[in-house]
Amino acid sequence: MLPRHKKLAAVVAGLVLAGVPLLSAQYFLDRRIDTQGQQEVDATARRGMALAESRIAAVIAGLAALGDRGITACGPAEREALDVATFDTMAVKELAVVDPRGETLCTNHALGLAERHVVSRRPVGPSADTFIEVVDVGAPRRRMVRIHRANAAGGNGLAALIHSELLVPQIAPDGGSPRVHTVMAAGDGAVIGETGAAAATDQPGDAVVSIAKSSRFGMKVTSSMSRASLAARRADLRLSGVLAGAAALALIGALFAFVRWRRRDSPLAELRRALKADQFVPYYQPILDISNGRLEGAEVLIRWQKPDGTIIAPADFIPLLESSGLIFDATRALMRRVAREAGAAIGRRSRCKISFNLTARHFVQESTVSEIRDIFAGSPIALSQLVLEVTERQPLENLAAARGVIAGLQELGMRVAIDDVGAGHGGLSYLLKLGVDILKIDKLFVDAIGTERHSAAIINSLVELARTMRMDIVAEGVESFEQVAYLRDQGIRLAQGYVFAPPLPGSSFVQLLEAAEPIATLPAATVRAAVPHHVSPRNRVAVA
Repeated sequence: MLPRHKKLAAVVAGLVLAGVPLLSAQYFLDRRIDTQGQQEVDATARRGMALAESRIAAVIAGLAALGDRGITACGPAEREALDVATFDTMAVKELAVVDPRGETLCTNHALGLAERHVVSRRPVGPSADTFIEVVDVGAPRRRMVRIHRANAAGGNGLAALIHSELLVPQIAPDGGSPRVHTVMAAGDGAVIGETGAAAATDQPGDAVVSIAKSSRFGMKVTSSMSRASLAARRADLRLSGVLAGAAALALIGALFAFVRWRRRDSPLAELRRALKADQFVPYYQPILDISNGRLEGAEVLIRWQKPDGTIIAPADFIPLLESSGLIFDATRALMRRVAREAGAAIGRRSRCKISFNLTARHFVQESTVSEIRDIFAGSPIALSQLVLEVTERQPLENLAAARGVIAGLQELGMRVAIDDVGAGHGGLSYLLKLGVDILKIDKLFVDAIGTERHSAAIINSLVELARTMRMDIVAEGVESFEQVAYLRDQGIRLAQGYVFAPPLPGSSFVQLLEAAEPIATLPAATVRAAVPHHVSPRNRVAVA
């Protein structure tokens, strides 16, 4: 063999020898990506079916309990029972009494009925008195699931509406946005709901697919992800690592530069020291049901309590907390403190709801869902007792991201409220796009009751809007009994303000809870002696 041929052969052999490990590595990486993708798709399908089965089973049990109580009419007592049951069954958005044909006679919302078109219907179990129905509600039509419990004697029955999005996972197992395309369908193929974007594929086999079926409820969950998206996600992770490293180096350099000129006595440094010393404390603004005087919960407000006992108002430090990003640490610290000092009292009262204010930036961070879940994981306070409020006073820059975070919170059982409605940036777009549960009327409009006729018109419009969208409504800043009477006449059930009580420190709020709803079984005389003179045992209303 000529020398030049030897050199050529050596080059070819070198290329082959170098290519084998490269190809092997590529093959191993492809197999690894496929395996991880299949595991994620399988887990998503199983989790989706488990979520739907558990929630439908809970609704069926709730309807059975109502049926055992003989709820078959539309009187005041029956409506109140339906209203109470919606709080006990998280997934239910509407409970109704239906006639033998399945036509709705009345609901717990006491408002006009939207058109209902049954798309699919399947009995549950051999008794054939309970049905799962896929229905389209209203115009434009919204896909929902109705659990219909017929009356075996031929009389009126009961039905519960569930939003389809509550039956399909809205977050990935790690708390982020769903990466897997998931479709839930009834046994006859009628689509109940879906989440995650479907990735287009050129070849039929270019996708990782998993199917989970429910023999009990006759539903099917199909989860899929294209192999191209799996590979692209792997490349994105590599690029993200490089960018994250560069960003970390840039951040460290910026921090060192900042430390060099930052003064020890700067306002920001003082806030950091206050956070480290746990000086930010919760105050609780009670929320009452003005239709019966029952204490329903409280909104948690932040205060800065200095070592000498001085209380600093929120307006003096919250803007700097928000602009510096320390508001995230402060919010987490506030939640942990509530769990420590009032968790036992709140947790023993399942109807008690506790509200926290979040900033607009919380609702564009996917970690918000997992952080709140982890904070209350070991607390007596159930996630279903939490209400997270997003204010209209700050604009939400990314409504799609905010909707994803809100759906994640709701999937865990939490409820979401829009605060300061009518006084901020969002307007009706927030109500239409975010899918929140509660609307809070700003104090600006409550103050104008009796003096500004336009304020009354706005309140009436908000009340009607909340009823139509099946949302609860809370009036803020109520300061007179005239305002209470007006709000009650408009059908508003929940209110907060100084007419009932000012924001209370933790110990005082716990005492109020114990007095308003005693848990331990005590002699009547002992209970009366424990109730302060300004609390009515009959109505359980605290007047400060």
